[in-house]
Amino acid sequence: MSRFGGARFLVSAAAPAQFPADIGAEVAFAGRSNAGKSSAINAIVQRQGLARTSKTPGRTRLLNFFELAPARRLVDLPGYGYANVPEAERRAWLPLLEALRARASLTGVFLIVDARRGLAEGDQALLDWAAQVPQVHVLLSKADKLNRGEAAAALRATSATLAGRGSTQLFSALKGTGLREAQDTLERYLG
Repeated sequence: MSRFGGARFLVSAAAPAQFPADIGAEVAFAGRSNAGKSSAINAIVQRQGLARTSKTPGRTRLLNFFELAPARRLVDLPGYGYANVPEAERRAWLPLLEALRARASLTGVFLIVDARRGLAEGDQALLDWAAQVPQVHVLLSKADKLNRGEAAAALRATSATLAGRGSTQLFSALKGTGLREAQDTLERYLG
């Protein structure tokens, strides 16, 4: 049985007024476009198609809230980086992200980073944004694309760059690498 068997879509928010009530706990999932964010969400909650996956960067355009249990939510943020999104739309995301960060219920952030690329400039900006969030966890996704030595080096480099600002792990939605650890971390962040 799935640890998050009650997972369901709640709302796609284009404005803070559309956010669910600021009660309980929620964890935001963020990452560069095509880092594997939607695949990670689906694997962790063990629900194919809960978060829509696409080969086209920038598919997620709004803040998508999913309820995992009563008063326990996951928030799928728009990808950043090279996504083909109009600049006006990107500017509209900033007030949404600031409103999300100000919520008392935001207990953690999962940052999805392609293990082959490592932490890039956009990821560093996201880490700066999340500095006031109590907990940050970096999932080094697509770890199945690396050999053992490359994976270990990616993990060491990310840990060193984080310098105590968060935890990190190797993850593969395709192979299930790190799935239990990611689920445990999500459950802990949700309380």
